[in-house]
Amino acid sequence: MDIEHIEKLMDLMLDKGFSKLGIKEKDGTEISLETPHGVQPHHVVMPHAQLPQASEAVHQTPQSSPSGKSIDSPMVGTFYASPSPEDPPFVKVGDTVTPDSVVCIIEAMKVMNEVKAGVSGTVREVLAENASPVEFGTKLFIVE
Repeated sequence: MDIEHIEKLMDLMLDKGFSKLGIKEKDGTEISLETPHGVQPHHVVMPHAQLPQASEAVHQTPQSSPSGKSIDSPMVGTFYASPSPEDPPFVKVGDTVTPDSVVCIIEAMKVMNEVKAGVSGTVREVLAENASPVEFGTKLFIVE
């Protein structure tokens, strides 16, 4: 996929009012685009895109909610609250986080992607269940 194709996708996102767009190919390659707007996120799968392999950790900017800021899943995958089943969770209710605090791992295509808080505050809710599947944009935590 070349830069012109990506720019066209970005224009389409703005025209349709999407704030997020995730594209995943059958072979597992994917790309995620996000605008800074407060529009409700949508997840779109386009199966025939030619994309490079996504392999680095992804950081999600929290969205505002009535009871605080949410930390949302930056991709489709499996949510893990701790680095391994024997370890304690990265964060729990009452913990203080900074923007660089790792709050969970999302496993996608056998790659463990650390998700950082992106905000400072206190964890008020853990919304995802350990080892559960999550979608792009799923609310994982509420931070105040």
